[in-house]
Amino acid sequence: MTSLFIDGRPATADDLAHQALVNYGAYTSFAVTDGGVRGLDRHLARLRDAAVELFGEAVAEDQARAWMRQALGERRGAWMRVSLFAPEIGVRTPDWTGRPRMMVGVFDPAAPLSDTPVRLQPQAYGREAPHLKHAATFGLIRARRMARAAGFDDALFVDASGRISEASVSNIGFLSGDRIVWPQAPMLGGVSQALISAGLETETRPLTMADLPAFDGAFLTNSATPACAVAGIGDHPFATSPRRVADIAAAWRAAPPQPV
Repeated sequence: MTSLFIDGRPATADDLAHQALVNYGAYTSFAVTDGGVRGLDRHLARLRDAAVELFGEAVAEDQARAWMRQALGERRGAWMRVSLFAPEIGVRTPDWTGRPRMMVGVFDPAAPLSDTPVRLQPQAYGREAPHLKHAATFGLIRARRMARAAGFDDALFVDASGRISEASVSNIGFLSGDRIVWPQAPMLGGVSQALISAGLETETRPLTMADLPAFDGAFLTNSATPACAVAGIGDHPFATSPRRVADIAAAWRAAPPQPV
C-alpha cells in the first residue's frame, strides 16, 4: 500500500501535477524497520543541506520527523521516500527562495538489489550536481537501460578524467585485503557507505579502470541493499566472496536503527 503526504496532509492531484512536470528538487529514501531507520541522522542532514542549497531554507528537523511519523502511522516496517519541492519554482519562475514543501511517501518494503553478483558496464557519465540526491533521474535511468540492453546488470560511471565514481543507484567499494577502498570523484556520498565505513577499515582515493586488477573484489551498496557482490566490470572479472559480503552487511547492521 502506498501513502503520499505533503506537509502532513494527503497529497492532491495539483501537488503531484507540479512534481510530474518539474523535476527540481531533492530526496532521500530508506527502509523503516521496527519503527527505526539506520543512519536517520545522515538522511536528515542530506535533506537539510539540499534544502538550503536548492531553496535557501531547510525544513526544521523536528517538523520533518513529525511529518514522517504521521505518514508512517501504525506501520513498523516500510520503505520511505522524503522529497523536497517548491510549486513556486519552474522554468519561467526560477527565482523563488524559501522553505520547500516536503512530500513523504510510504511504500511496501523495497526488495534488495540482488542476491546474485552483478556485472557492471563502464560508461562515460557523471550525474548533474552529483553531490545531491536530486530528482533529475533521466540520465541514470538511461544509463541503466543501456547497460541492461548490452547484457549487463547496471552501469558504472566514469568521469571525463577517467575516474570511477558510482553506479546508477549505488555506491561502489573495492576490496583490498581487509580494507575497503572507495573511489574519490564527484559523486553522491551514500548513507550506507558511511555506516559501513564506521565499522570497517576503509580509505578513499582516485581510481580508474586501470586499477581494477589490483583489487580482490568489489561490491555495491545502497539503502535497500547493504552489500551486493560485483562479478565483473566490463571485461574484467572479479572473484566473489560471500563471507566478505556478509561481513560488510554485518557492519551496516551494526548501526542501531534510530527512532523516526
